[in-house]
Amino acid sequence: MMMLKLFGIIFFCGLFSPSHEVLSGLSCAISPTAVEKVLSDAIFGNNLLQSHLNGLAFPNILSGGGLLNSPISITGLHLVKVRLPKLSVLLLPGTGIKMTISARLQLSGNCLIGIIPEAIDILVDVKITTNIKCANFESGTVQVIMEDCLCILGTAKVKVLSGLVSLSINDIILTHLTATLPRVVCPVVGVVINLVNIRLLGSLNAVFPVGEAGMIHYQLAGLPFTSGFFLGMDLDGSVMQVGGSIIPHDSSPSSLPPLRDHSMILTMGEGFFCAAVTLLLQIGTQTMPCTLEYVSVAATLATSMCPQFPQCSACHGTSPLTIKIELLGNPVVILEENKATLELSVLIQLFIKPLDGPIITVLLLKADLRLNVQVSVTGGRLVLILNLG
Repeated sequence: MMMLKLFGIIFFCGLFSPSHEVLSGLSCAISPTAVEKVLSDAIFGNNLLQSHLNGLAFPNILSGGGLLNSPISITGLHLVKVRLPKLSVLLLPGTGIKMTISARLQLSGNCLIGIIPEAIDILVDVKITTNIKCANFESGTVQVIMEDCLCILGTAKVKVLSGLVSLSINDIILTHLTATLPRVVCPVVGVVINLVNIRLLGSLNAVFPVGEAGMIHYQLAGLPFTSGFFLGMDLDGSVMQVGGSIIPHDSSPSSLPPLRDHSMILTMGEGFFCAAVTLLLQIGTQTMPCTLEYVSVAATLATSMCPQFPQCSACHGTSPLTIKIELLGNPVVILEENKATLELSVLIQLFIKPLDGPIITVLLLKADLRLNVQVSVTGGRLVLILNLG
């Protein structure tokens, strides 16, 4: 059994290409639900959004009142807590991602109604909607652009210690927040999105060691792309041996299969797959001693092949038969529909090593093997199980 680490692709960005042809050897398609989960975990995880919004100050609310209303002054208004945050995502074909954050904001400050000063708490429901695009691709990196940030306010609940709050105060506060909330909150959301972008897109330029044989390096091959059904990305993969030499591979055009019920699909081109398997199979010559029950067979073969040693005294159970297998050239993986086959050439040597004296080769055989490949994903790894057909 051999394992090739399934590339830990974490994604972010909405894209542009109306059509798409895979040329890089590695591509993935991610469902809107999966995009939503990743962004939600990144933005709300570790209280990232909360920590950047905490203490956010709002302009004072001042109202001169009227004939029947007392003057109102609300100062020191700041955000205390973000409650019940929820994120939703809509993929815009050829445009990007429309992201909506719904939350209840808790604000506190000092209130003066007439001549009575007291603390004031405000709970306001808000939907923050913004479009996210990617641009300026260069050397595996892209720039994330946030545009059209809108804040839509729902109901506002105002509470003061005395409980003396009129409907007019509610209307004044809601009107004030409608005007000021977008220019206060949207820049902070932009900062959070950039932080998330740095963290997530950083995972798209990574190097994975493959034992002591070498490493696999991949990075974003171009701007991500969106349809109404998935967000997709191409990755440019390089397979490097120890010392820095790159195992070449062809990149043939292909297309992404439909997602159906999957949250993500990762496709790997045949050329890249062959290069990765070539790296994995650089395990050196394998030497395996056999059990003693085969020694008599080896002795018979050795006697028949070596008439100059009719007694084959070296083969009387004192030296076990040994099999040595050496890989010749690079393996080739052939991918067909619902089927994968590995072709490789090996040199097989059966020999006996006496306690004293030269090695006696019983059989030397060059074999072209064709192995069936069973592919599965287990524990975040692509698992290849090979068996001789």
